[in-house]
Amino acid sequence: MPKIDISSYKKNKTIPVSKPGTEKGTTVDIMAWLNRDISFGNGQLADRKKEAFYLEFSTLLLSGIDIRTAFDLVLVDQKKSKEEAMFMDIRDAVVRGATLSNAIQQSGKFSNYEFQSVRIGEETGKLGDVLRELALYYKSKIAQRRKIISALTYPIIVLSTSLGAVFFMLKFVVPMFADVFTRFGGELPWITAFILKISNFIDRTFLWGVLLLGALIAFLYMNRKKLWYRKWSAVIILKIPVAGEIVRKIHLARFANTMRLLVGTNTPLLYAIQLVEQMTDFYPIQQSMQQTEQAIVRGKSLHESLAHFDFYPPKIIQLIRVGEEVNRLEFFFEKIANQLTEEVEYKTSTISTVLEPLIIIFLGLVVGLILIAMYLPMFQMSNSF
Repeated sequence: MPKIDISSYKKNKTIPVSKPGTEKGTTVDIMAWLNRDISFGNGQLADRKKEAFYLEFSTLLLSGIDIRTAFDLVLVDQKKSKEEAMFMDIRDAVVRGATLSNAIQQSGKFSNYEFQSVRIGEETGKLGDVLRELALYYKSKIAQRRKIISALTYPIIVLSTSLGAVFFMLKFVVPMFADVFTRFGGELPWITAFILKISNFIDRTFLWGVLLLGALIAFLYMNRKKLWYRKWSAVIILKIPVAGEIVRKIHLARFANTMRLLVGTNTPLLYAIQLVEQMTDFYPIQQSMQQTEQAIVRGKSLHESLAHFDFYPPKIIQLIRVGEEVNRLEFFFEKIANQLTEEVEYKTSTISTVLEPLIIIFLGLVVGLILIAMYLPMFQMSNSF
């Protein structure tokens, strides 16, 4: 497998990259190479289908079946699916003599991270192993996402229903009582007057609030890929109590899992960092990878480079240091990814368990407060007669 010449890199700021239709080792400007889009889920094949494809294809290759026959067997499961034409194009390109890595790159449905991983597998003769690792990567990613969604779905539904019920009462029920109070006249209890003010405010600003919220969502959506948005959104999210720590651990687990896969295929460390930098949209990791890349070029180790960023906990830095000292980075990155994933699953499950009764109590208190505020004047009027 080709190695990166650090001295040449320092001098020319270029790295050897194979491109479709060119000889291997063509020198490409590093800035143009780093700026290529590699984000997951942007017009690409769904993660679930990627996992199924990599798992089946790796199993067939590792069992000794040639790549053409393996594709024919994979295509049996793709009949009547909208991805069938894409897989047939990849198969035809491979039959015509193209490498599998170039074929999946030309399809536009796979990330550059996958293209580079498959290319490394082809060059090292470990294509089946690399495809199996990609299947495990997507399996872990999908499982983590499903557990988080499963843990948070019920609290979100209950909270949304609660807020909807409170809004309905303030927007439609309270105004009906307000008409009754107006006809009877007299001074209202302070709690009733307070609820009526909230109801009037919602009634006056509802339409403008909806328009403002829609404009804000549209603005954020259109700017979601800009540097300033990614930077400040990450800063705000990470400062949210509990949720910020969960988000940080999710991205750290993905970082560790990706590094495990790349290091496990004997990818040069500098090259692996460049790939991680491209595949992530999360600003703290992307920024740290850029500076870590420069630090490694200057001769620093990975753990020394990452230690300059508060985003990476000291425990992870120490585990990476040990991995470098004993030359077992793949093992330690796997341990880091598994540990962080377990912590995320535990915290999300705990939050779900705690939020459910709290939301129900909140709904009961708010609805009860509104009902008391509405009926209290009636009790006072009945006592006056």
